[in-house]
Amino acid sequence: MATNDQLLHLHHDDLSVVISTQGNVPAIVYWGNALGASSLQSNMFTRAVLGGGIDLDPPLGIIPQHHDGWLGTSGIEGCFQDGSGSFPHFIISSSTHTTTSATFILCDDHLDLELELNLKIHPSGVLALDGSFTNRGSLPYLLHGLRFALPVPSRAEELLTLGGRWGMEFGEQRIPWMQSTISVSNSRGRTSHEKWPVVFAGTAQFGEQHGEVWGCHVGWSGNFDITLDGVTEHRKHMLVGEKVGAGELVIHSKETYSAPTVYAVHSPNGLSTASQHFHQFVRSRLRHEDTWRPVTLNTWEAVYFEHNFETLTKLADVAAHVGVERFVLDDGWFSGRRNDTAGLGDWTVDSSVWPDGLHPLINHVKSLGMEFGIWCEPEMVNPDSDLFRKHPDWVLHHGVNPPITGRNQFVLDLSRSEVREFLFTSISQLLDTHDISYVKWDHNRDLVASPAHEQTRGIYELLGRLKQTHPQVQFESCASGGGRIDFGILPFVDRFWTSDSIDPLDRILIQRGAQRLMPPEVLGSHIGSPTSHITRRNHSLAFRATTAFFGWLGVEWNLLNASPHDQARLASVVAQYKELRPLLHTGKTFREDHSDSNILVHGVSTHDQSRSLVSVTRLANGPSSHIDPVQIHHLEEDASFTINPLHLGTPTYAPHRKLPQWIEDDSITMTGRQLKEIGVTCPPLLPASSFLFQIHKVKK
Repeated sequence: MATNDQLLHLHHDDLSVVISTQGNVPAIVYWGNALGASSLQSNMFTRAVLGGGIDLDPPLGIIPQHHDGWLGTSGIEGCFQDGSGSFPHFIISSSTHTTTSATFILCDDHLDLELELNLKIHPSGVLALDGSFTNRGSLPYLLHGLRFALPVPSRAEELLTLGGRWGMEFGEQRIPWMQSTISVSNSRGRTSHEKWPVVFAGTAQFGEQHGEVWGCHVGWSGNFDITLDGVTEHRKHMLVGEKVGAGELVIHSKETYSAPTVYAVHSPNGLSTASQHFHQFVRSRLRHEDTWRPVTLNTWEAVYFEHNFETLTKLADVAAHVGVERFVLDDGWFSGRRNDTAGLGDWTVDSSVWPDGLHPLINHVKSLGMEFGIWCEPEMVNPDSDLFRKHPDWVLHHGVNPPITGRNQFVLDLSRSEVREFLFTSISQLLDTHDISYVKWDHNRDLVASPAHEQTRGIYELLGRLKQTHPQVQFESCASGGGRIDFGILPFVDRFWTSDSIDPLDRILIQRGAQRLMPPEVLGSHIGSPTSHITRRNHSLAFRATTAFFGWLGVEWNLLNASPHDQARLASVVAQYKELRPLLHTGKTFREDHSDSNILVHGVSTHDQSRSLVSVTRLANGPSSHIDPVQIHHLEEDASFTINPLHLGTPTYAPHRKLPQWIEDDSITMTGRQLKEIGVTCPPLLPASSFLFQIHKVKK
């Protein structure tokens, strides 16, 4: 709704976005709390023109451009093939808008270039920005970048970025943000473990339930760049978009480049609310209520490449006994695949291991009441494979230098239609001839010296076609664990493998970071063996299960080596999970700050607050064995709630003579205000252990 001729006020519920059209390109001049229905005036957002510089206040357009006096990084960079046109000057040509969306057409008539910008506030509270660039001229245009600027108030003094490494993804780093420019940039060709395209800016020491927060995410599975500029013209902003290599994007005459969508959230009440906006958006994009999320057993850490029918059928028997609902055969089933040096690309069943094919195993699994799933890595090829020997030219590389292997494999060039067609035919034939309900789709290496844009578009096209052809099959995005988790690939998959490390002490931190963007039910979270295969640490079943509960539950454990007692305890855990699954997969995820940094508190509540589940975890020893009371902030203050402990296996407490009385009594009743101000008294936890409690709203 236009407030005046030069301002557009987009709004929904608690969010307002004000766009100025006073300049040549539209500019977001406000992004934050709802402003209400009162009229807005352009002079509310103007500043003085300072001496000693250019004779105007340089505007921060959604796509900043140097021709308007902006002296920071431009939102669009490029030139024609002959070197001309390096400083395009776009002007608003036309626009349309509603109360929640706006579309702008920008033109540079001198260079025959056009931009389209789209902004929309989703009902989830997420602001989506996307755009496209069209070359209307006769010469090819070398587009080096198209990025969107999101302004952030100067009171945002701190940044939260996420990243890490293989086996320890989504770690959180806090960085002061004052007079500085910080870059979060990725050139690995996939979303990556090291840097995640998610950034939050906030007021000083913003936390889970306090502080004002602005967040953004690049919905893209390739290279990206987020520049956090706190210097230029005293206009703090995030400049966000795809990272493009020199010469990677050649936009020919009448062609159009579509930029990845950028997603933004605002919260006046800390990180938990910001994440809830992202979660609500994801859930709206999935067939959420109708999606079947079965308890899954994956065979990788149980047998690795040692496939044989007798072992796997026995493993399936135990899996069904403990309540597993889907049995997934991991790497090692296809031709020539006895280790990781051969076979990728040859997607036919290895007759030397499976002389009767996979049907006997699948039939056995199905007879036990479980679904069957399978692992594959179609984007890759081993040099030792029939596919590579037949089509060495299908390998992705550029220039005269030979391609570099990673994990003994090359990357297939998915920009080529014949490669995509081969992979579609191979995987479709596998799915057509076997009763497979689930595909774990892996991507186990980075791209080196290769254009990532067309590769990313290629995988979207391939997965989209497979999903359309096989709608009954669920796909998981795995990339050596959490290397490809983003909104770009979200429409084509149902599940993400969060990390190859299922050590619960690492996983609770990994899952905390991943859940800043993704709701827990789309993140695979498995109960591993007593000794972690990645870290070699030992953990109790209670801790392993409590950590894995908050996700799409699975098992990654050779249950043939588990004692009957452990099998029975695991069966009890799985049964409890199934009872809580509706809450865990549809409720609002929240986190609470705690005075001890070694204590993590998180949980999930139904939307009507009738039921909540809360986890309290001690990561390491702190200054005291006591744990300060855990405060829960979001519950209705005048309502009454009953709190009960929930034990998954034997609790691991520090030495004590007596537990808190309410735990001994098995319940306590408190009001929402008491839970907020006094909090719940917890038992003294040992390091690497958790305490669960449920909260039920008392009916009036």
